Parts: sequence; C-alpha cells; structure tokens
Amino acid sequence: MHDLTSSTLDAARLNEALGSWTSAYDLRWLPACGSTNSVLMELPQPALAAPATVLLADVQTAGRGRRGRAWLSQPGAGLTFSVRRSFDTPSLAGLAGLSLVVGLAVAEALEGLGVAKIGLKWPNDVEADGRKLGGVLVELGSTRDAVWAVIGIGINLALPAALLAEIDAPATDLASLLGSAPPREAVLAAVLVELAPRLAEFEHKGFAPFTGPWQRRNVHGGREVRILDGPQVLQEGLCLGVASDGALLLQDASGVHAVIAGDVSLRAAGA
Repeated sequence: MHDLTSSTLDAARLNEALGSWTSAYDLRWLPACGSTNSVLMELPQPALAAPATVLLADVQTAGRGRRGRAWLSQPGAGLTFSVRRSFDTPSLAGLAGLSLVVGLAVAEALEGLGVAKIGLKWPNDVEADGRKLGGVLVELGSTRDAVWAVIGIGINLALPAALLAEIDAPATDLASLLGSAPPREAVLAAVLVELAPRLAEFEHKGFAPFTGPWQRRNVHGGREVRILDGPQVLQEGLCLGVASDGALLLQDASGVHAVIAGDVSLRAAGA
C-alpha cells in the first residue's frame, strides 16, 4: 500500500475537505487490487486507539458484495474503498447493526452533496430514485483481545453503459443524479466525515440511537417483502422496520419475527 500522496487523488484537497477529521484516518492507496476488504483483512490486528485505516483503489478486480456477488468497477466509474477500525467491545456481537450505521453515514454524505431522497435497503444498499447507488460490505475479525471490522464501501460515480448493463439490479450513479459526478476527493471526504462520529457513537451505544434515523430512510418500511436465501423464499410479511440491534422486523400471520442479516436477501413482494 502507498500513502495518498502517490495516488491519482488530490491529497491536499482531500485533507482540506476532511478538516479536523484527518487525524481519525490513515489514508492509503493502491492503483489496483483484488479487493480492498481482502487486503485490509490480511493486516495484523489494529491497535484499539489507532486511526482507522482507509484503503482506496482505483480498480478492484475481485470486488465483492454480499453473498459472494461481484462488485463491478472500472477506472473513474466508481469510488471503492475500505475502512479498517478496531472497536472497544468484548465480542463480535457488539457490532450488530454496523452495516446499517455505515449505510446511514453514506446516505447523509450523499445528501450533503446534493443527491435527493436517498433511501436505505436492509441490510446494506444505498438507493436513489429506487435504484442502487452504493453498497456496504462489513467483514469482522477478532482475537481474544481485540475486535475489528473492515467496512467496504462502493459508490457509483459515472457508470459507462456497458458496465451498467452488467449489474444485476437497477442501478444509478451520481453523474445521472447531479448532472455530473463530484470529484472523488469530495465524495470520499464527505463519507469519511459522516462516518467517523457515527462509528464512535456506535462503539459506545450500539445501534439503538440509529434506529429512528435508519427507519426514516427504509425503502421497504410498511411494505410486503420476502426474505430470500438464494432462490428460496424463507419468509414473507410486512416490513415493520428494524430493531435496536439492527435486525429486520417482519410481521406475518403468526406474529412479529426478527430477521438477522446473515446471508439472506430482502425483496419487495412480487419482485
């Protein structure tokens, strides 16, 4: 990994945009890699008080979404990066709901850049105008003495038509929503500025304080949905929102059930 001064980004512009949050991050860059998440997962465990490591790649050749799906990327088409941070919590259970907190930070950052009506799809998608704009992939690690997370974030900046056609869900990008895509430095800084205080609050209070803000952006709130494991429908019911631990609350004829993210997917009924 290289420090950001050797990257294709304007490091000075990025640091200026980060302002006082610069010290919260150790910014790193690679021109290309298989997956920024994989690179960071292979590093030694981070010290508890150390700045979060941010790894940005111009291209990820094996970028991943949930359930092993590929995250497609081309130079300039998107912003793909990962954040590795340690957490002062005794077990991985203390990180329940983390992907939802990250999605909320991304949504707030993009709205600050002028994108209207950002919605969140449980557990890890960021949408605009009913189309996928970005996604989050959280991977966890622990030892007897430490707990950490690697948070992968992908945001569509300006997708070529050929790449857009390869994506297996309706998608959009910042160029389409704003007329032109903001500089990568602006998007990255906006997300990191929103992310740092939310991760600090989450570390000490868990997901509970974020339940209301997340629910207000829930694209499936009050709608009939299906819970899928691949092609298999596991559950169907009314989406009531999320619990204080980030679990999805689903109501059917037998009552209200909590759905843990795991490897399941959420779809609107009939989709």
